Amino acid sequence: MYQNRDMGISYINARKSHRCYGMGLGVIILDDVYPGFPGDVRNASAYPFPVQYEIIKNVDIRDLVVEEDKSPCLEPIQTAAKNLENMGCRAIAAECGYFAYFQKEIAGYVDVPVFMSSLLQVSFAQKLIGSNRVVGLLVAERRYLKDAHLEAVDIDPGSNYVVAGAEDDYGCPEFKHLWSQSQRTDPPGAVYEKAEKDFIRAGTAFYKEYPNMGAMVLECTGFQPFARALQREIEIPIFSWGTLLDYAYSVAVHRDYYGHV
Repeated sequence: MYQNRDMGISYINARKSHRCYGMGLGVIILDDVYPGFPGDVRNASAYPFPVQYEIIKNVDIRDLVVEEDKSPCLEPIQTAAKNLENMGCRAIAAECGYFAYFQKEIAGYVDVPVFMSSLLQVSFAQKLIGSNRVVGLLVAERRYLKDAHLEAVDIDPGSNYVVAGAEDDYGCPEFKHLWSQSQRTDPPGAVYEKAEKDFIRAGTAFYKEYPNMGAMVLECTGFQPFARALQREIEIPIFSWGTLLDYAYSVAVHRDYYGHV
């Protein structure tokens, strides 16, 4: 907390259209009321860099994930992204993997790097493990993942990946209590230990179905609080929103190095 000031800063000047300075990642949040455990993208407390949220007005989980026609979401998402850029955020992310659908549109709309989905890491993971192994895509609900989501983040449909839904393939009731608009508790809430147990059971079962799985990518922003616990069970590389946001910030605000020779 009490670090010496950055000696590389001797003069300051305004950046084009930016209202605030020293900003980190801007995160687009759905207009939906549910909590997130530390590590969830909508919980800012666990991240070691500044996070600025912008709510997409009148766009909720159903609009983004369930509805076939997603075109009404585009303009509100563009507005949220532009607001975050004008605020001064160095990069923009979102809070749900299904925002992948709009990766190209938003990347072409603002002048800062855009990381709309953890699925951006799939093609990278495929290259790391080789073509004779598969990348497991563990999503919240598989039935809503379309080729359009994959193609928007440069995943070739039919390439070396496999998909499973934690909720619709394995059943994770604690997640339903948070994210399912028809099954939420009032108010929405979940028990950490139960959610972790459900998630590890789902992730382990998915891994065991594919002996040649070389890595796993977690789609949902609510999965990474339990990612390390799952990795202790299956012992393969795991990519999540946590790994993506760490990378995003390191690209937008490259670290300095302090040491000796």
